[in-house]
Amino acid sequence: MADLYDKIASDSDMIRVRQAQSIGIYPYFRALSQSEGVTAIIDGKEVVMLGSNNYLGLTTDPRVREAMLEAVRHYGTSVTGSRFLNGTLELHLELDRRLAEFVGKEAAVVFPTGYQTNVGTISAMVGKGDFVIVDKDDHASIVDGCFMARGEMKRFLHNDVSSLDKVLARLPADAGKLVVVDGVYSMMGDLAPLPELVAICKRHGARIMVDDAHGLGVTGGGRGTAAHFDLTDEVDLIMGTFSKSFASIGGFIAGSAEAVHFIQHRARSLIFSAALPAPNVATVLKALDVMESEPQLVTNLWQNADYMRDQLKSLGYDTGASNTPIVPVILGEDFRVALAWHALIEAGVYTNPVVPPATPPGAGLLRTSYTATHRREHLDQALLAFREVGERLDFIPAPVKADVN
Repeated sequence: MADLYDKIASDSDMIRVRQAQSIGIYPYFRALSQSEGVTAIIDGKEVVMLGSNNYLGLTTDPRVREAMLEAVRHYGTSVTGSRFLNGTLELHLELDRRLAEFVGKEAAVVFPTGYQTNVGTISAMVGKGDFVIVDKDDHASIVDGCFMARGEMKRFLHNDVSSLDKVLARLPADAGKLVVVDGVYSMMGDLAPLPELVAICKRHGARIMVDDAHGLGVTGGGRGTAAHFDLTDEVDLIMGTFSKSFASIGGFIAGSAEAVHFIQHRARSLIFSAALPAPNVATVLKALDVMESEPQLVTNLWQNADYMRDQLKSLGYDTGASNTPIVPVILGEDFRVALAWHALIEAGVYTNPVVPPATPPGAGLLRTSYTATHRREHLDQALLAFREVGERLDFIPAPVKADVN
């Protein structure tokens, strides 16, 4: 008789995990004892933080912190109920309205997490006989939403508009179709080609949803990828999370009032989950205030990102197709990634190691990301570490020494 636990000892991924742990280069679930945005403390050592999604640096903004504390004092720590029943506060409705206005849509509704937003929206919208079409590099929450939907999932090659065209052309003309893409792809840091995607969707009668978890606060002056391309009115649904630029946790979906009203009554992850606590809602509202009043934060973010991307390239690193504040350092095999991550930690720089299945086989990388509050000395310290580690581990060419003879 088979035991469900039999697979644990023989699972190939877990074998690799145990090997990495045994030689001291396992990079995951490492606890930070302190984080001040641009720096963090790990194992008692201060490191420059190049691994967060705190794009505008608002998690440590005194105004944002105070807004959260005031909400705790006024509302307590939880609403103990779902938005559907007793969990909707006036504060939630204010945030729904503000977010819809911010991204240029008629309506929005806030979910407890970004993951639940995608799962709930897609499973609500895509029913039996419908199709959901996703980019092969879409976030896991999108894929999981497709698995939960009663319709059928199709995939197209990453950012390949001709591939999407072919997939849509093979589907029944009278079927409901939802295309879902990331606005900014979270591993490689490249933008979705929204103008071409929107045109193809219109040609085939498909609706389009943009997951802008890494676009809000970053692209389009902070208002997202659709705004970046001046396509806000052409994109049907815009999804966002609060765990990046908005300095909190949670997520939302925005679109027409009719579509959002439908999702509110069909999204199981909204109906059967406790609502976002008031302190988190207040945090997002204050972060939104700061975003709208201080556009220079987005400018600073892009200056830092462009500087680091250019400098990493000049050192000889492969940064792929990145054109956003997410800058991958592509190294190849898993072991090289783990070695580089460990060496950089020792040199005082925190990065995120990413290996298959989050990347294609042999395309492991260190994911670096930048914030508006990084100072030039932080970035130069990180670059020095990248140079020293890269040369020592033979990831980049060492400088040619002059011949003294």
